[in-house]
Amino acid sequence: MFIRRFYEKAAQTLIGNRNANQGGMPTLKFWDKKLDVKGRDELKSPLLQPSNGVAATVAQPVSNADKTTKTIMFKVSGIQHESSPNSIDSILGKLNGVESVMVSQLRGQAVVRYMPELITAKKIKETVEEAGFQVDEFPEQDIAVCRLRIKGMACTSCSESAERALSMVEGVRKAVVGLALEEAKVNYDPNVTNIDRIIEAIEDAGFGADLISSGSDVNKVHLKVEGINSPDDFTVIQRSLELLEGVNHFEMDFEEHIVTVSYDADIIGPRSLIQCIQEAGNGPNFYKANLYIPPRRRETEKQHEIHMYKVHFWWSCLFSIPVVLFSMVLPMIPPYGNWLNYKIHNMLTLGMVLRWILCSPVQFIIGRRFYVGSYHALRRRSANMEVLVALGTNAAYFYSVYILIKALASDTFEGEDLFETSSMLISFILLGKYLEVIARGKTSDALAKLTDLAPETACLLTLGVDGNVISEMEISTQLIQRDDIIKIVPGEKVPVDGVVFSGQSHVNESMITGEARPVAKRPGDKVIGGTVNENGCVLVKATHVGSETALSQIVQIVEAAQLARAPVQKLADQISKFFVPAVVLAAFITWLGWFIPGEAGIYPRSWIPKAMDEFELALQFGISVLVIACPCALGLATPTAVMVATGKGASQGVLIKGGNSLEKAHKVNTVVFDKTGTLTIGKPTVVSAVLFSNSSMEEFCDIAIAAEANSEHPIAKAVVEHAKKFSLKYSSQTEHVTEVKDFEVHPGAGVGGKVGDRTVLVGNKRLMQVNNVPVGPDVDDYMLENEQQARTCVLVAIDGRVAGAFAVTDPVKPEAARVISFLRSMNIESIMVTGDNMATATSIGREVGIDKVFAETDPLGKANKIKELQAKGRIVAMVGDGINDSPALVAADVGMAIGAGTDVAIEAADIVLIKSNLEDVITAIDLSKKTISRIRLNYVWALGYNVLGMPIAAGILFPFTGIRLPPWLAGACMAASSISVVCSSLLLQSYKKPLNVEHV
Repeated sequence: MFIRRFYEKAAQTLIGNRNANQGGMPTLKFWDKKLDVKGRDELKSPLLQPSNGVAATVAQPVSNADKTTKTIMFKVSGIQHESSPNSIDSILGKLNGVESVMVSQLRGQAVVRYMPELITAKKIKETVEEAGFQVDEFPEQDIAVCRLRIKGMACTSCSESAERALSMVEGVRKAVVGLALEEAKVNYDPNVTNIDRIIEAIEDAGFGADLISSGSDVNKVHLKVEGINSPDDFTVIQRSLELLEGVNHFEMDFEEHIVTVSYDADIIGPRSLIQCIQEAGNGPNFYKANLYIPPRRRETEKQHEIHMYKVHFWWSCLFSIPVVLFSMVLPMIPPYGNWLNYKIHNMLTLGMVLRWILCSPVQFIIGRRFYVGSYHALRRRSANMEVLVALGTNAAYFYSVYILIKALASDTFEGEDLFETSSMLISFILLGKYLEVIARGKTSDALAKLTDLAPETACLLTLGVDGNVISEMEISTQLIQRDDIIKIVPGEKVPVDGVVFSGQSHVNESMITGEARPVAKRPGDKVIGGTVNENGCVLVKATHVGSETALSQIVQIVEAAQLARAPVQKLADQISKFFVPAVVLAAFITWLGWFIPGEAGIYPRSWIPKAMDEFELALQFGISVLVIACPCALGLATPTAVMVATGKGASQGVLIKGGNSLEKAHKVNTVVFDKTGTLTIGKPTVVSAVLFSNSSMEEFCDIAIAAEANSEHPIAKAVVEHAKKFSLKYSSQTEHVTEVKDFEVHPGAGVGGKVGDRTVLVGNKRLMQVNNVPVGPDVDDYMLENEQQARTCVLVAIDGRVAGAFAVTDPVKPEAARVISFLRSMNIESIMVTGDNMATATSIGREVGIDKVFAETDPLGKANKIKELQAKGRIVAMVGDGINDSPALVAADVGMAIGAGTDVAIEAADIVLIKSNLEDVITAIDLSKKTISRIRLNYVWALGYNVLGMPIAAGILFPFTGIRLPPWLAGACMAASSISVVCSSLLLQSYKKPLNVEHV
């Protein structure tokens, strides 16, 4: 039923307007295997409105218990003849997997429903083209997105291998793997592959993978259903959900009785879904649906990983400490260690056997993860840290086994085993990984705190027709639907984004915007989910729920930023490709460099410690080189710093969209500001109005209201508000807005249209000049007088003559001058670009301290100015409101959308500043500088550690000082290097804003 209704809608889209066909009825051919419908007689009224903007669309998949179908719409040239639709109909109808075909001769369009498991969209296109038709505007691929948790990555080499494995899957268009976040974001064609195949590819590469979310998870709810006793009950629920408008996709867990539904929040909500399921039951089949909150897998897995490393470390210590005692401590304390020298057979002592027995579980059971990781790495023709550890520990262990066998077989052989090297090496590496996992978990603390801001429950009100409260009910925040009325008492958190419906209060928004002082809220003001109501009871009407809330969007932006790879990361990626092979080669050369001269007697025998020979000394140096080299530190240098910085920025109200934006921002040497709403408060007020004609002020105001009522510009709103106040004050008539016809917006100039039989223009002087409206000297004098006072003049022309003008002022933000001065101290030039007149712009610039001003510039002109600056070698940041300034934000090296508030998903901007506070521009630039400096310091730690550590491990100091780095100590140093890099990144948590302007 659901499928048929969808195609009724698609058919209406293809049929179009009946009057468009001058010959009468348009030709529409409809074929469906299941419905067997021809023509349009069987098609009922549509449920979806026709799409006017996009000629080719891909519908959401329709899931049933047994199959999944998808729909594709495309244009077809050459179907002018009556027989053409029939031929396409029949050709595609013969293909296995095509469920239905609709062809419109009038619009030259076709809609095909097919099963992606049996046929691809590409095959459908090729079939139509082979029949002699030209296919246009064909959506080549339907791109879906999923996020995966990747387990078992140790270093940059692992993340690159996982990324390579994903990229090799047919149908995967793009894959990004984040080492520090341990996640992957995959863009793929669902017609070619699916999530199961993607996960399988990851597992084949030797990593674990779990699905975090898919593209259909935008608004998803999990419901636990009681009363299900047979498969028929699931069928009943399935049919009920299929008939619901707004349900995009649903899945059923037959064992747990859980239904997962993805829905359109504009059409339906979770409570409606619960009601639908419960109403589906009748008689003995009574269903009860409740919200089911799945366990947080991310936190659970992180705790499990920490616990695993902790347990492995303690078990390793349980065996390794006795090995160290038996090999290094007790033999030095006679007679307590004499029993270890008891000979079992030939030269085989009791101490050797005990060390072998205790070391073996550490090597093969506790250290099994290194073998598994090495196997998978070598199988995919790469090498990582686990390969180095496995080589080092195996060399020590199997050499020791060789010594043990030789001692067993000979009555004269004397040799020293290295079992303590193997066991202690594994113990220290496990300790390092344990501490590293704990430290890495703290890098996402800011994000975790943001996620936990929303309250679990909310008080839902039911209002009567007269607005009185009928009932109150406490519900889960996840069950809130759009337009619900929520009651918030003092001390409670705001559950979702909304508008104050009734009451007044102050709200603490510091956790979202970083604004320390509570913000006053009155009816009509917006509130953000996760903020705290301080001192008044307010009723809030929900406007954004689920994934649409500001809090959810902030979390999504930060997660995407943490997953994105910064350009500075390329250094580590390049090094990782040859790092491990180079280390193995260096270790082998080290062994040869000590063994051959030792055998040749080049260095004195006194250099060799007691109970060792030349081979053992050379082997220990080689093993030390293997295990001290640390590719992990290099891989963690950039992503951990980016994770901490983006999380810290989000808590300060600065959303940085990825490492690329972060890296560009630290190079900025020019900041271009918009004027209205950026340097100024953005709430203009009219300070005077004057007439230049014989019209009355009432008539003048009415015409201005009619012309400006449809404009969204802040100045237009100020003019309308002032004119309405005047009309209501001096006119006995009730408020009434005359409708304007032929309304037209002139970007950067004003608006125009017809009010009654009069032609009206409202805007600046440039608009008057373009439309040949004469501007007299009296008008020029009025404009000059006000512009010198930083006021903007809005001229109103009626029937080709200037009838009057409004003088509008927009106060400068109190922090603007201080911010510009601070930027100058950072050697950053400030420029203002505005659509306002030169006199006003110059006056504002003089007030805030900006010398270079470009005035009377439209939105595209702003973008061109930025390109001119870039052509001179400047790195430009553009600060605007993210709407009118979108072209300039895109053109700039770094686009900053200021005052985003609840609208944080601004695509044009690289950095989103939630507050309308200019000091956050400095915060964004300074945070990026601090982060890039921290990343460079991390590289100094990581590279410097390897550059200095490897020669010492190779014994470069040994001939001069006698200092030698045993393998177990080298392993401890390797673990310390990763921890030091992560801890270095964590220092960004203490970041403080460089500028805090106190507002009075």
